[in-house]
Amino acid sequence: MSTFTRRTTLAATGAGVAALALSACGAGGTEGPQEEDGVTTIRIGASPAPHGEILAFVQENLAADAGLALEITEYTDYQIPNQALADGDLDANFYQTPAFLADQEEEKGYEFFGFEGVHVEPMGVYSESITSLDELADGDTIAIANDPTNRGRGLAVLAANDVIVLDPEVAENAHTPADVTENPLNLEFTELEAAQIARSLGDFAAGVVNGNYALEAGLAPSEDAIVIEAGEDNPNANMMVVRDADQENEALVALDGLLHSDEVRTFIEDTYTDGSVIPAF
Repeated sequence: MSTFTRRTTLAATGAGVAALALSACGAGGTEGPQEEDGVTTIRIGASPAPHGEILAFVQENLAADAGLALEITEYTDYQIPNQALADGDLDANFYQTPAFLADQEEEKGYEFFGFEGVHVEPMGVYSESITSLDELADGDTIAIANDPTNRGRGLAVLAANDVIVLDPEVAENAHTPADVTENPLNLEFTELEAAQIARSLGDFAAGVVNGNYALEAGLAPSEDAIVIEAGEDNPNANMMVVRDADQENEALVALDGLLHSDEVRTFIEDTYTDGSVIPAF
């Protein structure tokens, strides 16, 4: 790991929401980045790790030369950053995937724009009994997540590695076991809470596990996964999101450019050496 240390972690829950708004957003409610003395300040919300860490690297090393200053607010709640963006208390947020954004827009009516993906927290196939997918036997059972997004994503990992074939007419993240059109090994799929799979591997031939849950279970994706998602062009990459009206704002476009810079790629690769975070560009 690098010597980078996150300076502040704020939890956006309960009474802490008001404190966040006051400390990080000032008066709040103003829409769009604000320029003063040649420096444009962008108020951006993020999950603490790795999103907040990546943004802090940009602020400390790249932002000034681009005429930018970042006010970073860290949230542990997945609902509040989008609400704060819609309310004008943030200019952007950085914590979500396209599938999550689509669900939020459908459910809550947000009108947002997502830039290209910056990084992936890769999903992988893990096992306590096999070391290669070639070792899967006829009738084996594989554990997958039971929530719609991660279930479809897990099945897509298996399909990408030629274990199964999925119906191409169904959107990737919407797949269910019913969409398996070819299953040469007659594999069975057991759906569990995503957080439980890594600790239940002994009950199955293999399990498809999110990167964060693999780490919590003491697994290193770069070493312990049989196969792992690729980063480049991954549809599950985390991206910076802004309001539709701001998608061509020069300061926000410039920040997205910094997030896709060689310097950020190197930071990600040098910081998350366990493979828990990989560049998507």
